[in-house]
Amino acid sequence: MALIKNENELAKIRMAGRIQRSVMASLAEVVKIGAVPKEIDKLAEKLIRSAGAEPAFKNYQPGGAKNPYPATICASVNNVIVHDAPTNQPLKEGDIFKIDIGVRYQGYNTDSAQTFILGRPKDKRAYELVGVTRQSLELAIEAAQTGNTLGDIGHAIQSHVEAHGFHVVKGLSGHGIGQKVHEDPHVFNFGTPGEGMHLEPGMVIAIEPMVAVSTPDLVQTETEAYASKDGSLTAHFEHTIIITSEKAEIVT
Repeated sequence: MALIKNENELAKIRMAGRIQRSVMASLAEVVKIGAVPKEIDKLAEKLIRSAGAEPAFKNYQPGGAKNPYPATICASVNNVIVHDAPTNQPLKEGDIFKIDIGVRYQGYNTDSAQTFILGRPKDKRAYELVGVTRQSLELAIEAAQTGNTLGDIGHAIQSHVEAHGFHVVKGLSGHGIGQKVHEDPHVFNFGTPGEGMHLEPGMVIAIEPMVAVSTPDLVQTETEAYASKDGSLTAHFEHTIIITSEKAEIVT
């Protein structure tokens, strides 16, 4: 797939992003103690389809996955960071709940994620973890300017996360996005300023810092999700952005 999208492609990506923003805002209103992830998933699919779009993740099978993904959202709790399918297990007091969702509009995709704290978590660092992860995404988007590199983006995330004593998880990254959910380039959450691919107007990438309290190491679960190896809490935020001649345009 082309790294540089034309104006027709960007228009479709922007529309997918508008739908995605609306859906995520609606889901955020129903995330609470006692909410059932499978019901949140049903709502997400209903909202996406009613807006004239499709769930980008449902039945999608990324490289390395044994089976197509069965749901509209990824619904990951506590130490699980990404790619867990929603269950009928109600959310509990203190849970750290992550929603990752994709929207496809007229053949073009967007992708975003958000982390929620339900009530009072047992680990008091949960608040800092979530805040630092969100801030690292904001810093990465600031670094995503024409002439900068993918290494600048990764460094912005890594340096902020590690300055607060947390860990960028290994083996997962952001990505290009367009007609496919996962396109080139890989957008790593670590890096060296000035290294890697240079950013150009028209590139569309999904930046998604994934952070754990006390380890960079992951394990894959029986459901093909990824979790912190030591069981520590994790957080995940993501936006799809368009590189422009000025600052990045956030489409989700």
